Amino acid sequence: MTAPIDLYYWPTPNGWKISIALEEMGLPYAVHLINIGKGDQFAPDFLKIAPNNRMPAIIDADGPDGAPISIFESGAILQYLARKTGQFCGETQRQRIAVDQWLMWQMGGLGPMAGQAHHFLKYAPAMDPPHDLPYAKERYRNETARLYGVLDRQLAENEFVAGDFFSIADMAIWPWASLWDGQQQTLDDKPHMARWLDVVAARPGVSAGRAVAADKRANLQDDKQAQELLFKRK
Repeated sequence: MTAPIDLYYWPTPNGWKISIALEEMGLPYAVHLINIGKGDQFAPDFLKIAPNNRMPAIIDADGPDGAPISIFESGAILQYLARKTGQFCGETQRQRIAVDQWLMWQMGGLGPMAGQAHHFLKYAPAMDPPHDLPYAKERYRNETARLYGVLDRQLAENEFVAGDFFSIADMAIWPWASLWDGQQQTLDDKPHMARWLDVVAARPGVSAGRAVAADKRANLQDDKQAQELLFKRK
């Protein structure tokens, strides 16, 4: 019997990427909650796995050559799991290139920009003292909108992000895109993105992955301790 993959996780968009992938790939896994609002990501044992003090991370006891391996960075984990299982990474070289480029688009573009939009639109104004910065709010709201325009145009010609097949690129993008409302975005002018959001959300693996520890998800706007840890710690 295959040993469960150890998933170090908290219910955030980056955490959802991996819980969704594990569900979609049918891999057994054991969840280890890393409460980022209480500072678990700074624990010495976790830093041995994820030196950048960010979750998610995994340990696969059945790694390359049968030896255990730990992996941090959600994009790297997705690529590893896709290669390990031969699933959701494309069947041809062109498909694999398409998957990789949209995965990198999420990692380098949508994730950071949408994350900053969340921060400056929702969290910074609720801090003590408040940081209500109109320029930052407009900057990240607009850049997130631009990126969703790119996504909508891609989905106008493709069922899924990388083509006519569901892939780890969709798994990476959907968790962030599903939070479009909190990023002060609209779907009124993005019908293809709206269609894709619904199609992906309806997948059983996506629903199950999104539900992992959903009851632990908190409102950072009201949690001053978490704000200190997440936004002020150097």
